[in-house]
Amino acid sequence: MTKTIRLTMAQALLKFLDNQYVEMDGKEHKFVKGIFGIFGHGNVTGIGEALEYFSTNLTYFQGHNEQGMVHAATAYAKQKNRLEIFACTSSIGPGALNMVTAAATATVNRIPVLLLPGDIFACRQPDPVLQQIEVPSDYTISANDCFKPVSKYWDRINRPEQLMTALLNAFRVLTDPVDTGAVTLCLPQDVQAEAYDYPLSFFDKRIYHLDRRPLVTRALQEAVEKISHAKQPLIIAGGGVHYSLACAELEDFANTFGIPVAETQAGKSAISYQNTMSVGGIGVTGTLAANSLAKDADLILVIGSRLSDFTTTSKAAFQNHDVTLLHLNVSAFDGYKMNGTLLQADAKQGLIALKQALLAINYKTSEPYQDLIKNYHQAWHKEVNRLYQLTNPAGNCQTNILGVLNEFVGDTDIIVCAAGSLPGDLHRLWRNTQPKTYHLEYGFSCMGYEVAGGLGVKMANPDAEVYVIVGDGSYIMMHSELLTSIQEDYKINIIILNNSGYQCINGLQRANGSKGFGNEFRHRSKHTNRLDGKPLFVDFTQYAAGLGAKSYFANDVIELKKMLQQAKHETCSTVINMNVLPDSMSKGYESWWRVGIAEVSQEQEVLSAHQNMNEKIKTAKVY
Repeated sequence: MTKTIRLTMAQALLKFLDNQYVEMDGKEHKFVKGIFGIFGHGNVTGIGEALEYFSTNLTYFQGHNEQGMVHAATAYAKQKNRLEIFACTSSIGPGALNMVTAAATATVNRIPVLLLPGDIFACRQPDPVLQQIEVPSDYTISANDCFKPVSKYWDRINRPEQLMTALLNAFRVLTDPVDTGAVTLCLPQDVQAEAYDYPLSFFDKRIYHLDRRPLVTRALQEAVEKISHAKQPLIIAGGGVHYSLACAELEDFANTFGIPVAETQAGKSAISYQNTMSVGGIGVTGTLAANSLAKDADLILVIGSRLSDFTTTSKAAFQNHDVTLLHLNVSAFDGYKMNGTLLQADAKQGLIALKQALLAINYKTSEPYQDLIKNYHQAWHKEVNRLYQLTNPAGNCQTNILGVLNEFVGDTDIIVCAAGSLPGDLHRLWRNTQPKTYHLEYGFSCMGYEVAGGLGVKMANPDAEVYVIVGDGSYIMMHSELLTSIQEDYKINIIILNNSGYQCINGLQRANGSKGFGNEFRHRSKHTNRLDGKPLFVDFTQYAAGLGAKSYFANDVIELKKMLQQAKHETCSTVINMNVLPDSMSKGYESWWRVGIAEVSQEQEVLSAHQNMNEKIKTAKVY
């Protein structure tokens, strides 16, 4: 007879989560470390009861905004190279819907996170319950159906025994390096509390083996044939290099064959900036070195990247008519992009196989090409030094501030950012020597990710100093998990660069014919009835101090240096607020980003911008 245990669905859920493991290269990792949550009537008496009274090794963390806590969970999993995750629970209605944006952020970035939103009554007897959305044409729909397009797996548990198949499918996706992302299991509040006799075997320890996919012989031979004829090859390193733990293999491969390495936002820090084969960020936010080499490259080896428009400068980056793209990627979906050749394999395994095969034919790029790479490398770092030292008597320059920060932080300190003009400057200018010290969420470029992301990174690396670099626009959108960091004694350091608005988009707007509209933080003018009055003042220093953070205001970089030293010795989270001149960020280098510009306008500058866009489109490849 099958042995069973009688549990509520919520208790069974926790018992299952507590015994899931992943294995990679012979090392086991407890997969689910804990649960972030905010309680409401839709989960407090179900999963809340289980967390309070049912004994597990899962730690519960109180979130302060549902979106923020999912961002923290996403950052944690990203920093742990997808080997450890958090689950997140919310009530129904607004609490659940607050998680949708963060679910999309995780899914776009291919980061596993388990979402457990409460749901309306499966029995339907109390309907319409508080916060229920009634859809007269389809009564099976609730607010949680909004998770479907942003989840890699979605399910609703309408009976307690359905939990078993749902969890097996959920973890199939969460542990799959190709299909991972947000997984949503909707939990009706009545079903959470209903009991069932679950088979004890369902709760046995499960190990999901992350076996490295080898590069098959046919694909290897095809790749070697193409690379052997390449005179000016270029490597684009994406986030897959980190998730495969292949940074050392990448650096060795580049040095062995004399191939330059450009990095995406997700791939940055895969190779030390000091390596002469490192040419920095590529694309819209890339370096002159990387973009110049990409323009003339006859072969691009793309490793673990989904090739977004920012990486390819809207498909205009690769101008060599005969350029060949090779995609070393576990995902076939990514591997066929831009008419590329798929090398479907684990990044680390693939690099090792390619190295052995290329050594066998004595492949290496020419000395003149390697000299060109080194010259680009040196010239770019002279440009970085110039921008880092750039000053303006009118106020603080963003690139100068970043130079001070870059010089101050240690090799193993971690920076966190997500949106605005800062990702561009950081991708181009920031100098990393160690892997995983650059944490940018730029797949979704989600404003408000930064502070919550900093918490998740700190939880993943408690011994590291974590620096969240954020603009005032993103900080205002969401900083609720600063309170969680204080509550849980996870110290993060937040540097707010205040330029009084969404100046990144203001710059994009102005570059395409606008005189500036709706992007600066200003009072409404009585004369124009527009937001072009006097600047809006926000005292971020007092704001942060009110939450319990140690807060500072720096007038200039001299004060900033002193405050960074003070903040480093604090034991609680710190906030340094500093005004920065708008439009003091770095600009593009041999790059273009396609946006839609009005074909008909009363403004001549808009029409000129539209014409320029059409000319640029002619240079982009069509697939």
